[in-house]
Amino acid sequence: MRRPGSGGRGRIAAFGLRTRLVIAFLLVAVVSAGTTAALTYREARNAVLASAQDTAVESFREQVQTLGVGLPMDRTVLQELLRGIARKAKPHPWVVFAEYGSLRASSGTSPTSTVITEELRRTAREGSPHGSFERVVKDGVPYLTIAMPVVVKVGAGGTLPTGFVLYAVMRMSDEQANIDALVAAARDGALPGLAIALVPALIAARSVLRPVRELREAARSMGSGRLDTRIRARGRDELADLASTFNESAAQLERSVDELQKAEARARRFASDVSHELRTPLAGMLAVTEVLDEDADTLDPDTARAVRLISAETGKLAVLVEDLMEISRFDARAAELHTDEVDAAETIRKTLQNRHWTDRVRTDLPDGIRFRLDPRRFDVVVANLVGNALRHGGAPVTVALRTTTAADGTPLLVTEVTDSGPGIRPDALPHIFDRFYKADAARTRSAGSGLGLAITQENVRLHGGTIRAANGPGGGAVFTVEIPADHGRRG
Repeated sequence: MRRPGSGGRGRIAAFGLRTRLVIAFLLVAVVSAGTTAALTYREARNAVLASAQDTAVESFREQVQTLGVGLPMDRTVLQELLRGIARKAKPHPWVVFAEYGSLRASSGTSPTSTVITEELRRTAREGSPHGSFERVVKDGVPYLTIAMPVVVKVGAGGTLPTGFVLYAVMRMSDEQANIDALVAAARDGALPGLAIALVPALIAARSVLRPVRELREAARSMGSGRLDTRIRARGRDELADLASTFNESAAQLERSVDELQKAEARARRFASDVSHELRTPLAGMLAVTEVLDEDADTLDPDTARAVRLISAETGKLAVLVEDLMEISRFDARAAELHTDEVDAAETIRKTLQNRHWTDRVRTDLPDGIRFRLDPRRFDVVVANLVGNALRHGGAPVTVALRTTTAADGTPLLVTEVTDSGPGIRPDALPHIFDRFYKADAARTRSAGSGLGLAITQENVRLHGGTIRAANGPGGGAVFTVEIPADHGRRG
């Protein structure tokens, strides 16, 4: 079966830059060779025809000028005269024709006088005494036809036409054969010439594409995280400038990323250090607030209210510190899975019972679903999602459990937590798992730290799973967790 998109990649490969460069080079070679061949053919053809033509015309003119003609002339005498002229023909045999009024005569029968055009006859009667000529093709055979009027000299350098015209008709089959041979040679040499031109085309394409391939590999290498990748700049052309620009950009990017990584590491270390430093005093503060809570009923109302407020805020601070420490462990890649094969439904029931939520949460938990999970981290996932639904959603809250199969055949454990509240605003959905993000700007003093869903996402990712947030068709938020079975066995 053909995979989607494979046709597009095939078209890109078939008409890539290398192919286009080679085709362009060959087109230039074809145009150059064709133009050169056409000009050479034209000059060679003209030279071949002109040589034969000039020889024939000059020879015929000399014989006519030295011809002594007495008029009127008998047909038999005229034919013998024409045969004498024909015997001296060069460079090829002629057939000589004579026309004088209604008198017609020729030195032979082939070719016939029909080769002589009316235009040439009219030019001979009205034109120069030096004669005229014309190349014609009759029945596929090329001929040279020459018209030479017979004149008599009058006075000093003057001439007088006699009305007597001689015509010479010469086949030019040999010249045409030479021209055809030139065409055949050009045609037969074209394909080998193109094959030879293909070699420098490939070499040129390779020299141009080598830096492009190196740039592609360098970009791919940088995309995989190797920011120290550089390209060797060769020469002083545009490609060398491109390589230098790439290297400068890569160096700047490497410095920027290094600074960002150092800043991020400092921020993580700061959060971790602060969390550790706060744990000890918070432990003492929690112990003191517990004692104060026990004695709050014996205090006056204002003092009791202040004591309970301090106790609540100290508890929130303790939760925030624990969440910060958990996040810092994820950032430091120090969080680990300790998996065991557990009954997923029973694990969720224990989570709800330990937090006294059984009377506030509906469940759809089929028995007998056993999966390899980290029980503590899965407990955190369910507790955070249910607690978030109870605080910010609307009753009733439902926890459902089921199994399904991924596209690659891997079994998936699917846990779904839904509520009946107003749901999540569309602009908040892309940020719902961001750290310290609260969808309701008015809830800046809410019980949550803003880290619960971020910690939930990190725990799901540690299991190799995914978590999604959406709004249900009937209203309310829907959080869906999918954990693959294979990752749990590897853990």
